[in-house]
Amino acid sequence: MAEYDVVLTDVCKTYPGDTRAVINFNAEIERGSFVAMLGPSGCGKTTTLRMIGGLEEVTSGKIYLGGKNVTDLPPSQRDTSMMFQSFALFPHRTVLENIEFSLKMRGIDRGERFRQSSDMIDLIGLTELAQRYPRDLSGGQRQRVALGRALISRPTVLLLDEPLGSLDYSLRQAMMVELKKIQQEIGITFIMVTHSQQEALSMADSVIVMSDAVIQQTGTSREIYTTPKTRFVAEFIGNNNLFEGHLRSISGSIALIDQGESMLYVNIANVNFNHSIGSKVSGSIRADRMVTGEHPDMGNRVEATYIATEYLGSLETDVFEYAPNHYIQVEQHRESTIRDYKVGDRETICWPATAAVLLE
Repeated sequence: MAEYDVVLTDVCKTYPGDTRAVINFNAEIERGSFVAMLGPSGCGKTTTLRMIGGLEEVTSGKIYLGGKNVTDLPPSQRDTSMMFQSFALFPHRTVLENIEFSLKMRGIDRGERFRQSSDMIDLIGLTELAQRYPRDLSGGQRQRVALGRALISRPTVLLLDEPLGSLDYSLRQAMMVELKKIQQEIGITFIMVTHSQQEALSMADSVIVMSDAVIQQTGTSREIYTTPKTRFVAEFIGNNNLFEGHLRSISGSIALIDQGESMLYVNIANVNFNHSIGSKVSGSIRADRMVTGEHPDMGNRVEATYIATEYLGSLETDVFEYAPNHYIQVEQHRESTIRDYKVGDRETICWPATAAVLLE
């Protein structure tokens, strides 16, 4: 357990009225890693974070920090620090005074406090603003002060509750880079709660996806993005085409799925496939694996009718209907788009058998 900074074993939280907020949460978080707990509001991620920090009692299960069982210890006896979405800065204290506050409470002398706080201010890039008050700072600068104050005690684990939620889009984009850079420089384990897929997949080494009080999937950003395990993860991460059907046949590593409206070829070589002929199966195909036009080598092909386009920077997602109320999304770089569609245009959509991911 020594190589893990945080271990949670069968952790549960039940509120009065038998409201189950967290059910059998198990995780092993490696030392110096950046972990994101991702999910919609009310899924249990913030409750889990607060239990790690000692701000919520654990109903059952165990929590270990640095190999020590801290399940029943108060926050003051856990080597953690927490950064809140609201920042919670002292308005009457300068940047320097905010950052050194916890050192002062621990009785560290003025000279040492100044040295450590100045080093932290340099790290977060606010050297020129050390004597300013929070009211004189931008949202991004206040966020950095809150981060510096949380890190000044050099905790084993920093807990971040929606740390970028109060920033506008451009600041959030910039701070995502800064937060990851600072975490890598200091080597402290970060555990971040977020409902933003972009934040989780961009910053975290490992992502824990939650829904309805349980873990849906744990993995690297790439694993979560490319190989979702459940329907919830496929839908929540976004831009996945979902399918359901019945297993018609298996030939080598290729399964034939009967959708009724069409047949799908799915490569099952690298999955634990235990379905019998005739059983129901479901899966997903990322929109960026779909292509328009004829591609005979890809195996899967449907004719569809153009419905609409969603634009996002240099990317566009074209939506087609291939059967009544059955839609396909195709994500393409705008410069590579074959044609400008009009509503009602017909198009051929193709994808390889390896693009499909079977869901549990």
